[in-house]
Amino acid sequence: MRLLAISDLHVRKAPNRALVEALPAHPSDWLILAGDLGESEEDVAFVLRTLRPRFAQLLWVPGNHELWTMPGSPHRGVAKYEALVDVCRAHGTLTPEDPYPSWPGEGPPTVIAPLFLLYDYSFRPDGVSREQALPWAAEHHILCTDEALLHPDPHPSREAWCEARVRATAARLDAIPQGTRTVLVNHFPLRRHHAVLPLVPRFTLWCGTRQTDDWHRTYRARAVVYGHLHIRKRHVEDDVAFHEVSLGYPRQYDPAMPERYLRTILPEAPAEAPR
Repeated sequence: MRLLAISDLHVRKAPNRALVEALPAHPSDWLILAGDLGESEEDVAFVLRTLRPRFAQLLWVPGNHELWTMPGSPHRGVAKYEALVDVCRAHGTLTPEDPYPSWPGEGPPTVIAPLFLLYDYSFRPDGVSREQALPWAAEHHILCTDEALLHPDPHPSREAWCEARVRATAARLDAIPQGTRTVLVNHFPLRRHHAVLPLVPRFTLWCGTRQTDDWHRTYRARAVVYGHLHIRKRHVEDDVAFHEVSLGYPRQYDPAMPERYLRTILPEAPAEAPR
């Protein structure tokens, strides 16, 4: 059996929706869905209805798009997140609110840890203060749609929501037995220097938090899975494989080859394999 991963399906785009429908069944494998499936509960439900019968287990973490409050939506902030968790549970899909499952495949004892951490604008240059951050991005005409649609209610800010999520998640990860390895799954990259966006470099403000920079070591990761950047890659640091697993928008993938966008996370690739 394998642990597979994909993110950023953005199924409001018709070609993306068709690609999800074309993904083949892998009845013995688990599949991580690492956020940005769409913008509404129905978008998420479509993906889960389509893919849950094709895999042994699905695991989901939210991206920023799922957390948007679209026109007509009754939910904001934490309430929107909780509504999405309810959708996942109705479709037999594990979320960051569920106990971390043990990986039944080969290798050392391992738990899969779906995380929901958000961001706190700390992926900015050292010389740019928090107060200067948004004007700094605006100098390059960059402003994330989150500023209008991702509400933190009842938290006073997205930074405060991020802080609460990081604190609660760290407590759960700290409770994992020392002899157990992890696969850490988050929509946003855990390390600041992984948030490299050559076309929009100042978009990094909305890409994570420095508080998680050493989590791959602290929590004994076998692998780290993330999306958000729409720049697919695999790289190894500290003997940990980091996987950016985005599908992205139609111009960013080949619709004739849906299978290639399911990344194998476990079992690990041999050390000599191309990265």
